[in-house]
Amino acid sequence: MIVLHHLAYSRGTRILWLLEELKLDYKMVRHERDEHFKAPAALVAVHPLGKSPVIVDGPLVLGESAVILRYINERYGGGRYAPPAGSDDYFRHEEWLQYVESTAAFPIMSARIGAVTGGLPDKMREFSAPVLARTLDHIQTAVRRHGFLTGPELMLADIQIVYLLEVAERTGLLAEHPEIGAYLARLKTREAYRMAIEVGGPMMPG
Repeated sequence: MIVLHHLAYSRGTRILWLLEELKLDYKMVRHERDEHFKAPAALVAVHPLGKSPVIVDGPLVLGESAVILRYINERYGGGRYAPPAGSDDYFRHEEWLQYVESTAAFPIMSARIGAVTGGLPDKMREFSAPVLARTLDHIQTAVRRHGFLTGPELMLADIQIVYLLEVAERTGLLAEHPEIGAYLARLKTREAYRMAIEVGGPMMPG
């Protein structure tokens, strides 16, 4: 059975969501944040990086959301939430799956940090603002064209991006990108997503 180490208010919601979509049996170990909103030291005993999400499946210990999602989908989901391996669509989907944390996360999380700390330094803001605009335009174009990021059906990339879009919405970044807001609202109506929130708690405090 998969054991998910889930940190409160974290990207671990992605893994819970996929586990619920596939209706798999799993065990969740919940970790609370400390008074500085940091992960507890107990997570270091699970994975050297001391972060979440982490899964333990027999002798295998995996961190990083995209890898965990792909592992669960391929090993337990019959590849259902990704295009056929080796196809052009597979690699287009893989691009989106990696894009979320490799490129899109920086401008969105930078904006969030600025919002909660009273503002970014001027040079940082000047650098990140156009990158943020391009990022949101790119996402909105995709969901306008396809309904989801890569096509008409939910895929791993959509599960991967939900946390980042929740951050964007809570930070007030989607006012000029209403189609992203509508897409996020659709994702959050899925029964498996609602179960993930019920089990693991909200993605962000407040």
